[in-house]
Amino acid sequence: MQSAVETVENASILSSGSSQEGHRLWIGNIDPKITEYHLVKLLEKFGKVKQFDFLFHKSGPMEGQPRGYCFVNFHTKEEAERAIQCLNGKLALSKKLVVRWAHAQRFEPYRGDKNLPASLEPSCSEAEDQPTSLSVSAKIKAIEAKLQMMEENVDEEYSGPSPYLYNKPPEKKDKRSQPYSKPFRRFKR
Repeated sequence: MQSAVETVENASILSSGSSQEGHRLWIGNIDPKITEYHLVKLLEKFGKVKQFDFLFHKSGPMEGQPRGYCFVNFHTKEEAERAIQCLNGKLALSKKLVVRWAHAQRFEPYRGDKNLPASLEPSCSEAEDQPTSLSVSAKIKAIEAKLQMMEENVDEEYSGPSPYLYNKPPEKKDKRSQPYSKPFRRFKR
């Protein structure tokens, strides 16, 4: 029998999910010993499973291990609500499952430092004068022109080789032309 607190908590989850599109649930806090098969069998008790995504670590020291959460789509909203009511807070092996309506992650583009100097802030008048994106060939031509200009206007103070040339490391003089051979020993021990 569920306590009154769990019933109220599940009711708030259901009401917040009523505006959700689709019937996708997020199930979290899954014990690592629970297999994908066992979860699917458990979820099939609440209705027909349309889609099931069990996530694993793709790289790093835990590669191949379960991430501890999954997503499931049911055919009807009633099946999804019943799964939330029955599974949320239920003990599965050593952990209590957390079942919520899944929602799309909302990412805001990275803005960096909010206080940009006026010279770096984009203005609407500049956007009209200059094209916003250059083609790759135009960028290459601009870089080549800059390099050409730099080669023509060499700094008179610098007397060394051109910094744009590849300076190959000096070759070692004692390179062997044949494999290593052990010197002949005159004395035996």
